[in-house]
Amino acid sequence: MSSSLDSHTSQTWGGRFSEATDAFVQEFTGSYSFDHVLAHYDIQGSRAHADMLAASGILSNEDLSDIHRGLTQVEDEIASGAFRWQVELEDVHMNIEARLTQLIGDAGKRLHTGRSRNDQVATDIRLYLRAAIESIRSQMTRLRTGLIDQAERYADTVMPGFTHLQVAQPVTFGHHLLAWNEMLARDDSRLADCSSRMNYCPLGSAALAGTSYNIDRHMTATALGFQAPTENSLDSVSDRDFAIEFTSAAAITMMHLSRMAEEMIIWTSAQFDFVDLPDRFCTGSSIMPQKKNPDVPELIRGKAGRVQGHLVALITLMKGQPLAYNKDNQEDKEPVFDAVRTVHDSLLAFADLIPAMSAKPASMRRAASLGHPTATDLADYLVRKGVAFRDAHEIVGTAVGIAESEGVDVAELSLETLQNLSTDITDDVFDVLTLEGSVAARDHIGGTAPKQVLAAAKRARDALNS
Repeated sequence: MSSSLDSHTSQTWGGRFSEATDAFVQEFTGSYSFDHVLAHYDIQGSRAHADMLAASGILSNEDLSDIHRGLTQVEDEIASGAFRWQVELEDVHMNIEARLTQLIGDAGKRLHTGRSRNDQVATDIRLYLRAAIESIRSQMTRLRTGLIDQAERYADTVMPGFTHLQVAQPVTFGHHLLAWNEMLARDDSRLADCSSRMNYCPLGSAALAGTSYNIDRHMTATALGFQAPTENSLDSVSDRDFAIEFTSAAAITMMHLSRMAEEMIIWTSAQFDFVDLPDRFCTGSSIMPQKKNPDVPELIRGKAGRVQGHLVALITLMKGQPLAYNKDNQEDKEPVFDAVRTVHDSLLAFADLIPAMSAKPASMRRAASLGHPTATDLADYLVRKGVAFRDAHEIVGTAVGIAESEGVDVAELSLETLQNLSTDITDDVFDVLTLEGSVAARDHIGGTAPKQVLAAAKRARDALNS
């Protein structure tokens, strides 16, 4: 680091250079325009670093007091919008250090002892992501709570279950909503794992080899809430696995939200008419006055591709880099920052929307009655009567063909017609051919029987609150 912040280059590293950096290159290589998001975490790391330097006898108590006072003023200026960011100072770190030095003099220059921007930014991003994951998980908990509430509300509301988007078997709406919760439970677990795995402190690794000063890395790690210091200085400054892992978890979460969004979009169409979304989550058409467009789900479906793109960008960014730090890594921040905003806001939107979404049981029931949804129940009925499953399958297939030719559902065939296909069929068959009978028969853990849905909702709520 240069001994002065006002050299002819206006750069903190200007002593090595004989001419000023080209103006375009300053803009092209600078990152303050986006990494200013890290300002709070940069100051947090600087406070812990200063405390450690003082405790290790490297920094005087007077300098420590000045640094804390100056950092507080810098943080206040940034929060109020009074802070003046300078392109020639490249990034958030040097902008803060330059202003600190203006305020407190040489003590500001001594703050950088025993560290580099390389370990500084690696620490800042981890602090930022740790807080971001906590906020994201909070929105995910809100959304999952809304899903569980709605699942209990609609535990016995029959709707069609689909495979290949064809009516397959009847389920309940509550059961379907709990399937969404299961997706999000896995997402939450991935985010928790990611946060735990990255919770190690790179600070003190310096540029790549560590530092010759007698620093206490355990002290800074503890002060910043990390589990421990990182083990290898080369890896510490060049590792971005945690950013990739977070973006991967975010991309999977957005994929799940997109699947949910797609179903909501389908369900709100006139052809399905399964659910109603409140007007405040929809928009109209500039030309067609009858339209009510599900814009929030559509946008979330679109934003999923955006986060998936960030994941590809980060993996590609890292794949060709030798150890240790390279300027390429400046490109890690914008994908991460945007992924954080996107997944957080998408979860927030659905956490507000889901509790306000209402089902249309009559439409769901009408759709569930199409396509012979209880045909499998008839096959199961025959198996319980002692018929081999393959024979039962063939009998039911014949029954479906007859029903199709008569323009009715299998459940509407006469007992005589069914008995012509199998003498094992008696009048109790109609108990299993009803929609309610079909869902009630799936009375096991993971099944769609209403009492199982309620039990599953309770387990889900208990897990969420544990």
